[in-house]
Amino acid sequence: MFQNIELDSVRMQDLDALPLLAYPNESHIAQQKLLTSIRQMFRFFRVSDYPLCAYIIPNQNEHMTEYLAECDKRLEYISGFSGNVGTGVITKMEALLWTDLRYFYQAKVELFRGWKLMKSGYPDVPNEVEWLGQNLSPGAIVGCNPKLMPYPLWNSLQDGLAKYKIKLVAISTNFVDNVWIDHPEPPCNLLKTVPEQMSGMTSIDKVLDVHLKMRENEADMLIITALDDIAWLLNLRGSDIPYNPVFFAFVAITFNNTYLFFDKKKSHLKIMNHIRKEGLVNLHPYNKFYTFVKKILESDKAGIKKVWIPNSTNYYLYNLIPSEKRICACSPIQILKAVKNEVESQGMLRASIRDGIALCQFFQWLEDELKHGAVSEIDAEEKLEKFRKLEEFYVGPSFPTSSSSGPHTAMPHYVANKNSNRMLAADEMYMCDTGAHYADGTTDVTRTFHYGEPTPFQKECYTRVFKGLVQLTTCTFPQKIKGNVLDCLARKFLWDIGLDYGHGTGHGIGCFLNAHEGPMGISWRPYPDDPGLDENMFLSTEPAYYCEGEFGMRIENTVQIVAATTPYNYQDKTFLTFQAVTLCPIQTKMLIEELLTVDELLFLNAYHRDVHDKLAPILKKRGLLHVYEWLVRETAPFGTLPPMDET
Repeated sequence: MFQNIELDSVRMQDLDALPLLAYPNESHIAQQKLLTSIRQMFRFFRVSDYPLCAYIIPNQNEHMTEYLAECDKRLEYISGFSGNVGTGVITKMEALLWTDLRYFYQAKVELFRGWKLMKSGYPDVPNEVEWLGQNLSPGAIVGCNPKLMPYPLWNSLQDGLAKYKIKLVAISTNFVDNVWIDHPEPPCNLLKTVPEQMSGMTSIDKVLDVHLKMRENEADMLIITALDDIAWLLNLRGSDIPYNPVFFAFVAITFNNTYLFFDKKKSHLKIMNHIRKEGLVNLHPYNKFYTFVKKILESDKAGIKKVWIPNSTNYYLYNLIPSEKRICACSPIQILKAVKNEVESQGMLRASIRDGIALCQFFQWLEDELKHGAVSEIDAEEKLEKFRKLEEFYVGPSFPTSSSSGPHTAMPHYVANKNSNRMLAADEMYMCDTGAHYADGTTDVTRTFHYGEPTPFQKECYTRVFKGLVQLTTCTFPQKIKGNVLDCLARKFLWDIGLDYGHGTGHGIGCFLNAHEGPMGISWRPYPDDPGLDENMFLSTEPAYYCEGEFGMRIENTVQIVAATTPYNYQDKTFLTFQAVTLCPIQTKMLIEELLTVDELLFLNAYHRDVHDKLAPILKKRGLLHVYEWLVRETAPFGTLPPMDET
């Protein structure tokens, strides 16, 4: 077990004696003084007479969520960088930010003076461990808050630094919080219940399923820190994290009790009645969780011999548990949650219909508006939100909408802001990657349109991206196959001409939960906890191509895994396939018919017929005739098919 830097082996002087140089980060001088304040703290932390030489700032909270509440945006406050993925390292002389290619442009624009961008993944750019090893002396001490890093990453970082004779130590004092003026309070938003007619299962039944998994794994207690796992298990939703309908909480499950740690101010009488009805009577304050874990493990009466901790557990919690008591494995709730029950599946399908109506209104409006007026990236994003708000059960976006035009489409995760916002033009690409939460389901879709005349190269790229979408969607595969095995199907036609894209091809999607849901996915690199693909999982399929600085394109559908019909059944295996759930036309003007096979044309026309048949009656009933006419045009049969052989 690690020794926290506030404990015996480390001398820590009184932080109250530190001259606190905290300034609002509105000017270059103030930004430099923030770094100076951090560096001044170094001398107050020593390990065996070695001073602290570097401080790591993960872009995380204690629950490892994809998005952060304002109170947890420490990396953004100290560096200016607001992207989701990044790691900051501050030494006595330098300040560096590592992020991947999705955020290079954003980091270049946002980073404060005094910070250096380290482009992760570039062959000539050392990673964090390599850089620290090359720039610090043997015996150096590197500090980090152990609650802000998952234990597998901490252990890997610790082992990597040890090769350079550098020690990673846990510092519970958060340096950035100490210099953060007007540090926001953690959110305390009210919770909402998910009724059984939308969840498909009571929380009691879900806990019983978890008990079965615990018995299989010989665990006496399961600790849950992932907020979407907690929300799913308890049939509760919140709004503490942007774009994720979750709330700050911890849960511990034994065979006798389910313990919930949360801020009771989030609840009202209806919530408390729901919690009591579900048998969750052991309610505790959020800030008492770590103390509870320590005490229950010390209690002979509790009889906790084995504790199951998922791989997203933070390092501080991991080290509260003696090594002989740990079971380190993927959370059983992740796997239970990934396979949607019938009620959840139907909710996802209904949500896609509502979202399809909003998307058709938006793309029809955009096409018409570009003929008569000026539209910016943010204008388009805001208009789509207005259309969605008209739909029943709409809650909010499931991630920041990427409304991008022209060269911005070449950045896979571009999000327009007041500084980058540009006007759309008919002779450029427009790409919209967007998703929505409805009370019964979650969506994720990308469409790329060109309202002028695309170049031959753009049309070829688009056609090959589409071919990859078809190849992946129509494939048949055995149950439990890993998603990385299928990834090449989406890339094959780009590979044929020496092109590719840098991100994964697909991710799991939650049901009125996170739009990016594990543990399965489709990517060129294997997912470490991937249980294999199974029926009634919902995923994205999103092949793409990006020509840096010029244009990009992506076609993304949400798909449901369904049973496949096959003439044979090898060794009684179950075979599966994908079924498109997203209902939004795919622009055909950029497709080169000569590059498409008969099967690909049949797929396109069948998909568009499905989109038409499900959305057209609703549009007509609502009197949206201009949108209906647009839909009819955009879903019209494409291409020339050979005559059917009647023999």
